[in-house]
Amino acid sequence: MALAALWGASFLFIRVAAPALGPWLLMGLRFLGSVAALLLYAALTRTPIVGQGGWRAYLALGTINGALPAVLVATAALHLTASLGAILNATTPLFAALVAALWLAEPFTARKAAGIGLGMAGVGVLVGWSPLPVNGAVLLAVALSVTATVCYAIAGVQVVRVFQEVPPLSLAVGQQLAAGLVLLPFAAATLPGSPPSSEVILAVVALAVLSTAVAYLLYFRLVQRVGPTKTATVTFLIPVFGLLWGALFLDEPISLGTVVGMLVILAGVVLVTGVRFHSGRHARALPASRG
Repeated sequence: MALAALWGASFLFIRVAAPALGPWLLMGLRFLGSVAALLLYAALTRTPIVGQGGWRAYLALGTINGALPAVLVATAALHLTASLGAILNATTPLFAALVAALWLAEPFTARKAAGIGLGMAGVGVLVGWSPLPVNGAVLLAVALSVTATVCYAIAGVQVVRVFQEVPPLSLAVGQQLAAGLVLLPFAAATLPGSPPSSEVILAVVALAVLSTAVAYLLYFRLVQRVGPTKTATVTFLIPVFGLLWGALFLDEPISLGTVVGMLVILAGVVLVTGVRFHSGRHARALPASRG
């Protein structure tokens, strides 16, 4: 619940800070700030950071799993509500099934195909039945959000192939550092003309420390304590918290179309992943979407 609350809140923080700072600077600050927090945690706990995997591999992972999808999500947040962004992010497991079938030779069954179709239908319901006007800017923002989930799906395959033996904390530090360095020149070129407000500064700090550094530490702890399958059910809770935080703090409406679209998307995710909530033993692990 805590992990879903933090990852769901990331869309709230992005929605607040992106218009003031722009996607490039915001995400550069997010990743570099989270690296500082993770390194502090590693120092306090005396956890060594290992560099196995090679800098080129980290640079690729930081780009595909960090910099690129983060900027896409932040750009989409300029035109979408925080709740819609969180719900669209939950489509990650749908594309993960496609990527795994293409690159890892996992079986692509009729059930998975039906789940992907249902999930895409849910996106259509979510967009067409939302309070937002269906115009070019909104449709482009939806496309950017979905493209970000494709990046996460591709990165999941890269982690399996290249970083299987790397400790989770070292992997997180390496990925976030690489993402921050990739974004640094773009962030420097898009500095805002006026100082940000205290609200924006707090949103950036919360995004970097709470929704990134602390969230990853919680995620790693859960994976080690209860396993990846049970931990991955956070995917189903993130949109719920995205809706809740958007309604509480940004006065975003919770329309019937938003709820129906979210439920249809999550039903598609259940079909694709084969998750069974009553028994963790037979459930298939799925990649957890994140903000």
